[in-house]
Amino acid sequence: MSDEALLFTLPNLLRQPQEKIRALQDRLLRETIELCYRSHPYYSKLMRREGLEPRHVQNCDDLRRLPPTSKHDFLADPDAFRVNPEDLPPEQGTLWKVIYTTGTTSGKPAPIYVAAHDHFAYLYVCATRQELIGLNSNDRLANLFPLTSFPMGAYARAPDEIAAVGASIFFAQTGRSDASFPVHRTLDEAVQAIERHHATVLWGIAGFVRRVLMRAQERSADFSSVRMVMITGEASSSAMRDDLRRRMRDLCCADTKITNRYGSTEQGASMVECQDGAGFHSLAPDQVFHEVVDPQTGERLADGQTGMLAFTHLMRRGTLLLRYQVGDVVSLTNHTCPHCGRTSVRITSQPVRSGDIVKIKGTLVNLQVLKERLDRFPMLDEYQIVVQPVNSDDPFSMDELVIRVAAAPGEAGDIGVRITEEATKLVHVRPRIETAARDDIYDPLVAAKPRRVLDRRPPRD
Repeated sequence: MSDEALLFTLPNLLRQPQEKIRALQDRLLRETIELCYRSHPYYSKLMRREGLEPRHVQNCDDLRRLPPTSKHDFLADPDAFRVNPEDLPPEQGTLWKVIYTTGTTSGKPAPIYVAAHDHFAYLYVCATRQELIGLNSNDRLANLFPLTSFPMGAYARAPDEIAAVGASIFFAQTGRSDASFPVHRTLDEAVQAIERHHATVLWGIAGFVRRVLMRAQERSADFSSVRMVMITGEASSSAMRDDLRRRMRDLCCADTKITNRYGSTEQGASMVECQDGAGFHSLAPDQVFHEVVDPQTGERLADGQTGMLAFTHLMRRGTLLLRYQVGDVVSLTNHTCPHCGRTSVRITSQPVRSGDIVKIKGTLVNLQVLKERLDRFPMLDEYQIVVQPVNSDDPFSMDELVIRVAAAPGEAGDIGVRITEEATKLVHVRPRIETAARDDIYDPLVAAKPRRVLDRRPPRD
């Protein structure tokens, strides 16, 4: 078997020497750059504007010649990031489906075009790399992603992954109710469906999965068939994962395995932890190249340095992105994982949303640290961190930090005092505590995920 064939035979790819993986990435990148120069509206213009030709970008190190692509660049004109399908053979360029990510400049969801080639590439990853993810053909998966008004990436991709594995799936179909077509189900119906179908795996956004488990506890539901929870869509601290395991134990689940996944609709293939806290391994180094860049200069940073995560598609034929900044601050390593021996690049720090680092009363505050601490309060059902003006009518008002909390039944007590003390020690800003009902903070039938941080401050020059 040739070295190239070996790279596409798993589990070998994720354990190959780095130089072999990089050689494969370099070859695929050359093909991608040629394609972009010829058939990609945005990057064709960008390369010509920068005075670049394909000969200037021959490997992953040469990517530094290209400026990073921001979310703003993509959201301003998502169609400009689609490879011209007329320049591709039908088996590659035919549109398979369109999924969406939120937030164009007009407020409309941004389309991600999935070509036939991209769809089969995703199936390939799902079918061949389950030794890291942990699904098997006997599983019955509960898709707990919400049914939104547009095809959300995770909701639409879940059946693809299950089809590739050969398992079975059902849909909880929760989400914001539509008066015209009342097809959504309640949280209680989601819990009942898990019982009825004897689900073995629950997959959804971490905050929503937690609410499903909470409701199952309140109903004394039979979750004894559940062996694993897969979470994605929002950062989950070790305390949050411990909370999920505790609830799974209370429900007498078959096992308490948590598969922690990191990804984005734009990227496609996920990154997955081999064990709790080990870092997120790239599942598809043959399809995506990852790097960390300085958010100000766009310069690539060395292993272990903290900066903005960026990725480059190596095999896409629909929406294709180069050096795309996801919006998360991380550090990466290319060293072999000491826990599992895999060699694919992995994120070694907890991803922090760039919006979670804010200035309050002149103090730079990392709200991710505060979220992790609040996750450790077992007496909290829900919480939300709010940064807002003290006086909303005063354009020059001082800012304040507000923590909205919903205590678990019978746990109110001195929770406000305790949270105030803990928060002040952590972020050096004294918060104001507001109590609220848990559904007022996060209603799982209205919002796709909990909004843990809310910045209500008006834009300032």
